[in-house]
Amino acid sequence: MKDASRLFDPENLSDQEQSRLQKLDALRARGVDPYPARVKRTHSIAGARALYDDGAAQQPTVSVAGRLKRIRVMGKVSFADLDDGSAQIQLFVQRDNLPDGWYNEVWKRLIDLGDFVSATGALSVTRSGELSVTVDEIDFLAKALKPMPDKWHGVRDPEVRYRRRYVDLLANEEARDLFRARAAVVRALRAYLDDAGFHEVETPILQPIYGGAAAQPFITHHNQLHQDLYLRISFELYLKRLIVGGFPAVYEIGRDFRNEGVSFKHNPEFTQLEFYEAYADYEDVMRRTEEMVAFTAEQVTGSPIVEWQGHTIDFSPPWPRLPLRQAILDASGIDYEQFADADSLRAQMRSRGIEAASEANWGKLVDQLLTKFCEHALIQPTFLVDYPRDLSPLAKGMPNDERLVERFEGFAAGMELCNAFTELNDPVDQLQRFLDESYRAAQGDEEAHPVDVDYVEALSYGMPPTGGFGMGIDRLTMLLTDRDTIREVILFPHLREIDEVPGDAEDAPEASDEVAVHAGSGAE
Repeated sequence: MKDASRLFDPENLSDQEQSRLQKLDALRARGVDPYPARVKRTHSIAGARALYDDGAAQQPTVSVAGRLKRIRVMGKVSFADLDDGSAQIQLFVQRDNLPDGWYNEVWKRLIDLGDFVSATGALSVTRSGELSVTVDEIDFLAKALKPMPDKWHGVRDPEVRYRRRYVDLLANEEARDLFRARAAVVRALRAYLDDAGFHEVETPILQPIYGGAAAQPFITHHNQLHQDLYLRISFELYLKRLIVGGFPAVYEIGRDFRNEGVSFKHNPEFTQLEFYEAYADYEDVMRRTEEMVAFTAEQVTGSPIVEWQGHTIDFSPPWPRLPLRQAILDASGIDYEQFADADSLRAQMRSRGIEAASEANWGKLVDQLLTKFCEHALIQPTFLVDYPRDLSPLAKGMPNDERLVERFEGFAAGMELCNAFTELNDPVDQLQRFLDESYRAAQGDEEAHPVDVDYVEALSYGMPPTGGFGMGIDRLTMLLTDRDTIREVILFPHLREIDEVPGDAEDAPEASDEVAVHAGSGAE
């Protein structure tokens, strides 16, 4: 990052930016505070619009505030569009209604598109039928020192859009709609689970022992306690402690952090939903999953059937169930159950020209086959069921096969959407699983699950049969908003650092210099 003192160095500013800085000084010279602490506002713009009563003898006087999106100066009168995020309204500004000199010396000379003002006046309708505030008073609220992005061209460079999401949101109504849709996804999931009797909780983000997933953590340090802590990679072990403690059904929506690669479907910081339900198994959780996702799709889009990147995806229950073994056999021609250990499976994979990591255990090799041959082809919602024990240290084993566990993953649009299983509630078995994982860690497996003695002790008090579930909300939002990268649905995705001051000319969005349109342009 370059020296921040250069941010307002005239040599680094465009002509428009220099002009705005000069206007900032001129406002102060006139005694106008360009950043006052108080706002005169009686209604949101949406609220003000709702007050208008067509045909009423006298319309109410309102004070509204917002950003100037358009200004049309026509001699002694002007029209301006004011937007506060709730709605937009036209301002009808007349020179003779304002204090002496204010119209010519402040409104026309010192105010730009993007500035924030408040306006007081009666509601009225212009000859063209546009609801307006006939302005009696204008107060300055905030000077915008950067010009607004060109509304016709928007912000086209994805890198700029992600790094300066505020500019993307300013320029693109579609971007704002996208994040409204994301909020609707969360509301719908919460409404479904609340209605089903689940209790929403919060668990620690800083954890002395990370766990609940196969991932590398971020590490931090608590100075006063002289203790290394981890940003959580999952909520799982804490939520299951609550099942032990007597809550029959709990969920959490929050952030997880995994110190891993970045891709179209991965971000180091992401939003997760996890729920745990006593007296349920993975079959129960599958039924709840397809019902919950279909409900969410309908709440957000109006239908359980959505369009995604040219595919029509139907989330309506029931979703197909397919054993993982069969899915991999059909896609790759390899029946992994015919190879009893990692070495024999690795040799089989390599004989077919398939990359197989030398350090991978049997379960991870199976997972490589899943990723390479199956995942991308699962466009319609599908459950793959019955996974290797080696991949699932927290899942209950299959009664008839000690190498498998009662686990499923839900796929759609060629990527994993959710992961769930019948929870392992045998503390002796759980301890042995943890010890097996510690052996793998000693052999160099950086994603091996650490031993959590307190969690085993919690299980020792007794946990009822329980079904658990986790789903990435970012990915679900991608599917419901027809986006092909996770960066589109995260407001501020993690990006590499760049050696430049934000706002450098070479990657700045195209700005609009439209301030005034003169008479005859259809200004109203």
